[in-house]
Amino acid sequence: MSSHTPAYDALTRTYRQIHHFSHLQSIVGWDTAVNMPPSGNEARAAAMGEMAALLHRLRTDPALGEHLTQAQQEALSAEQLANLREIRRDWAMSNSLPERLVEQRSLVTARCEHAWRTQRPANDWAGFLPNLKAVLAVVREEAHLLSQRSGLAPYDALMDLYEPGMRSSTVEKVFGEVRQWLPGLIQQVMAQQAHQAKVLPQGPFPVAAQKALCEQVMHLLQFDFDAGRLDVSAHPFSGGVPEDVRMTTRFKEDDFLQSLMATIHETGHGRYEQNLPREILGQPVAWARSMALHESQSLAFEMQLGRHAGFVGLLAPLVAKALGPQPAFEPGNLHRLITRVKPGLIRVDADEVTYPAHVILRFEIERALISGEAEAEDIPALWDAQMQALLGLDTRGDFRNGPMQDVHWPEGMFGYFPCYSLGAMYAAQWFAAIRRTHPDLDARIARGDLSLVFDWLRENIWLQGSRWTTDELALRASGETLNPVYFRRHLEARYLP
Repeated sequence: MSSHTPAYDALTRTYRQIHHFSHLQSIVGWDTAVNMPPSGNEARAAAMGEMAALLHRLRTDPALGEHLTQAQQEALSAEQLANLREIRRDWAMSNSLPERLVEQRSLVTARCEHAWRTQRPANDWAGFLPNLKAVLAVVREEAHLLSQRSGLAPYDALMDLYEPGMRSSTVEKVFGEVRQWLPGLIQQVMAQQAHQAKVLPQGPFPVAAQKALCEQVMHLLQFDFDAGRLDVSAHPFSGGVPEDVRMTTRFKEDDFLQSLMATIHETGHGRYEQNLPREILGQPVAWARSMALHESQSLAFEMQLGRHAGFVGLLAPLVAKALGPQPAFEPGNLHRLITRVKPGLIRVDADEVTYPAHVILRFEIERALISGEAEAEDIPALWDAQMQALLGLDTRGDFRNGPMQDVHWPEGMFGYFPCYSLGAMYAAQWFAAIRRTHPDLDARIARGDLSLVFDWLRENIWLQGSRWTTDELALRASGETLNPVYFRRHLEARYLP
């Protein structure tokens, strides 16, 4: 029987094929970070470059442009029209970039990230810099070409890859407001917490016991282990595909909270992916909407839920069972440890009050790098100045815990960092919306009933995929578009009761 939507059907066949190849690409990327022996990197980088070029050819096939034009005239459902909108967006971005640049990007980022794994522990900024400069050159060219096609400023064009519709002027305004009140809040909270007695955990904590604990907490958070797994990498991440989510964390024998909170964070990403709409899986309308929304899920898990006093009460017996009982694991003391506010060097280990400072710093540096106002050689001085201004910390000469600490720049992910704090703001907005209709939320969490949180996120965020624009999704979920006021209220309510 002939279809009434032949052009649309042709598009969906192509994107189903793209999904399958992307599945392979993602698992190979995970294996590169988790299992690959060091000498395999050059061959792996070449293979991944070929795969990136293959996917780019599929996305830029001239026939897709014809099908897009024809499909617009077909009788499509609302969901199909949303999918068509997302296909058109992906097609336009892909056609902005030549295959040569796509393959080159894959090669230079693979080399930079692989070398970074050993250069970072060695504090080897001089060795890292040439690879980073090569990545920056490619990303600047990418930004220029995306800018030419979209009409956006180069940095906005990069940010649009991760957060469709968001502009640096909006981020600058929102972050500027945070800069006004954040330093004072940090000082207030630290002054208040200085009078709180805390019992510090006594290690060491064997890695095997920590991994078992992390997996138990993932079960508590209802991660589906039949469709995913937890491994170890140099930098925690969540990858894979909805059918096969690959999460990683990293362990230190003297600090179990680092791996535990990183795992809770990545579990938020993983559950979002596992609950994307399965009946249209592989189509862009079933993709996660944006990276700020993705980070709103990881930070809903790590910050809103993971540092909630009631949830920590659920964690405490699991920690004691896995690591052995000790006074530090008493629920009240464990909560004081998890909510301790103290400026630190490492973003992924930061408490939720100082965390925005780490993101603001990176946003301002990378925007200057893409505009050409700064070069890669300038990063350490810019970093030192911002860390001193925002958190009062001296990072001079400490590249390992300074500008080399994240994997994002080695992987060419310029424009991503704002999504973390935007995600924290969305997460606070989601929990405020849940509390409006369910004032007993906190009591239910303390009882171990997490279904309200998961059901709300599933219905309002996860199952929606990319059917709506980000603003429309936020409006439907919470009654308004992004409103940073909820983030400040959340921090003040939790840390300045």
